[in-house]
Amino acid sequence: MVRLDENPPVVGTEDIITELDISHLVIEDDTPLDNFQSELQQRLLVEPLCSSRVLTPPFLAAANVGLFYKLKGDPIVPDMLLSLGVQRAENFSERRHRSYFVWEFGKVPDVCIEIVSNQEGDELILCQKSQQRGKVASKKDIYAQIGVPYYVVFDPLRQIQGEAEMNGALLRVWSISPIGYTELTSPQGVTQIGEVVWLEGIGLGLTLWEGPFEEDISRLWLRWCDRNGRVIPTGAEGQAFERQRAEQEHQRAEQERQRAEQEHQRAEQERQRAEQEHQRAEQERQARERLEAYLRSQGINPDQLP
Repeated sequence: MVRLDENPPVVGTEDIITELDISHLVIEDDTPLDNFQSELQQRLLVEPLCSSRVLTPPFLAAANVGLFYKLKGDPIVPDMLLSLGVQRAENFSERRHRSYFVWEFGKVPDVCIEIVSNQEGDELILCQKSQQRGKVASKKDIYAQIGVPYYVVFDPLRQIQGEAEMNGALLRVWSISPIGYTELTSPQGVTQIGEVVWLEGIGLGLTLWEGPFEEDISRLWLRWCDRNGRVIPTGAEGQAFERQRAEQEHQRAEQERQRAEQEHQRAEQERQRAEQEHQRAEQERQARERLEAYLRSQGINPDQLP
């Protein structure tokens, strides 16, 4: 509830508005909403941002958290949201700190991502059930109305492929403009693994990637990436990469050690060969001197010998 002073002071002074009453809002219902693939995909979009330090803090990356943009009515719940320049409160005991209330954070999220798991998610158009329930706006319409800069829809199982929806694409991305959303992706969307959709305002891209995540089975995933399409690693991938790099460094150091040892051995062999040559030359000199001495003892001048 917003309470204004009876004689409001000029704008810029304190205590114009006190804390909003949000006791009527349902901010958590403990209802499981997603399947295995969606749950894994949500974590694959959140965890790398938190473990890789690819973004300058503070920022908030969260999955399946209510986005409250008005005091009355239900929130919208993106599968994943990213908001730059904000951070969670230290204490979650207060209700106003447990969901994404736009008026608390002072801004809407920068990116909202929807992962299609069935034909009733209202990602792009309202499904028949939602129309029967009286809903009037799809998620895309709502995100556009509240000004979320980037809206992303990933349809890994090709659940919504109508002409007004994904229309053959696996991934489509929109950016906000003065007239609403304009599509960043081409009219046919993204259908190929490795194609990059760059989000300039975030400094990151999105790409389709195929590989294993937390299991040995290779699947299709949506990943954050850099301009060159290199995916932002998870903490486990980063550790594996560091281990691999450390192992490569160890192998390189061992190869250098072996090469140095071989050089040392070769140098020692050269030294020994030179020593042997020196000893042989010395032996030959001594033998020659003994022969010359013997010849002189016999009255023969060795210098006059032919």
